[in-house]
Amino acid sequence: MAKTSRLSGLRNLSVSERRTALAEALDIDEVALQPLTGDGLSEEQAERMIENVIGQIGVPVGIATNFIVNGREVLVPMATEEPSVVAAASNIARMARPLGGITTTTSAPLMQAQIQLLDVTDPHGARARILESAVEIITLANEQDPKLVEIGGGAREVRVRLVPSSAGGVHVVVHLVVDVADAMGANAVNTMAEAVAGRLAEIAGGRPLLRILTNLADMRLVRAKLSIEPEALGGEQVVADMLTGALLAVDDPYRASTHNKGIMNGISAVVLATGNDTRAVEAGAHSYAARDGRYRALSRFERDASGALVATLELPMAVGLVGGATKSHPAARAAVGITEVRSAAELGEIVCAVGLAQNVAAVRALAAEGIQRGHMGLHARNVAVAAGAAAEEVDALATALVADGRVRQDVAEQLLTQLREQQ
Repeated sequence: MAKTSRLSGLRNLSVSERRTALAEALDIDEVALQPLTGDGLSEEQAERMIENVIGQIGVPVGIATNFIVNGREVLVPMATEEPSVVAAASNIARMARPLGGITTTTSAPLMQAQIQLLDVTDPHGARARILESAVEIITLANEQDPKLVEIGGGAREVRVRLVPSSAGGVHVVVHLVVDVADAMGANAVNTMAEAVAGRLAEIAGGRPLLRILTNLADMRLVRAKLSIEPEALGGEQVVADMLTGALLAVDDPYRASTHNKGIMNGISAVVLATGNDTRAVEAGAHSYAARDGRYRALSRFERDASGALVATLELPMAVGLVGGATKSHPAARAAVGITEVRSAAELGEIVCAVGLAQNVAAVRALAAEGIQRGHMGLHARNVAVAAGAAAEEVDALATALVADGRVRQDVAEQLLTQLREQQ
């Protein structure tokens, strides 16, 4: 287990020195981090993962520090191209440490397949017949994946929904609820859906059409909570303004969209780093945000009885430790190793914790100095590189850009010329 996630001064080290510090904190051989260097994936490995491979794109992987999740020190890999995300999440995790860090809970790893049935003359009668045959359907589904059943997973329940159709009448949709254990679950669930569709159609007196999982994994939820003293955030007024700003995201979908994007800045970065399906997690999160018919913030901000800020987050979390890129991509395996998780549920909880920390950081910045101040300070380094600055010139040019207040490439090019003339 990590000795501590409080790696002060990490940003001042070189990339190789950071890997050394990380290995020491995790008490592992630095060779375990080797897949995270370079491309991390050979052309032969890439060729086996997708079609028509011509190369690959590198995304920076940073380490979020300071996290305590359910009492455990956690170092979190984050793959993102956006400046300030890793630093912001780490900063809020540091502020949350005095009050115990971040606590999380999760529900069972239940995913659902949908089987759409057409040409059903008696939808209500069909619904009753299908529910009467639930044991048969569950047995047939479980025959498709005996290994999953062996480890304690498998189909658990059959549900039938009659969904009003915009064309008139109703859609007859059967939901097969499956415990997918430590997998994300798409392949297992889809295979079961294909297998039971014909029999369901026979029972209903119709024919099957769509047979696929839903990414609205609202039976597979994860929740996170953190508390921070007002003084750490900048004082009582900052906290009051954070509450007011966060409330707008609950009430206004225009604000909620950007508010939730900030949450996903943290979540998607960890999901991507660990080789999980960013699109599935994002689709589930955003659809869950609109579950009452109006798109709202996924998180909530309050004060507790002592006056501390309390932020909570709940959303679906379909991530796994087996199958897909999590197993086939060497860098993803190395990233999972850094988290030291032992189950998909534990990984999902860490992902949610990072999303909440990132969200609190964004809301605090908006309520205090403004989002651009910290973000543009880090973005200035990217602009400096784009302007042609050499490695030894980047920091000086970035500092000059921030001081100028115009973090733009044309300004960077002018300032770079001036810096070189002064040398």
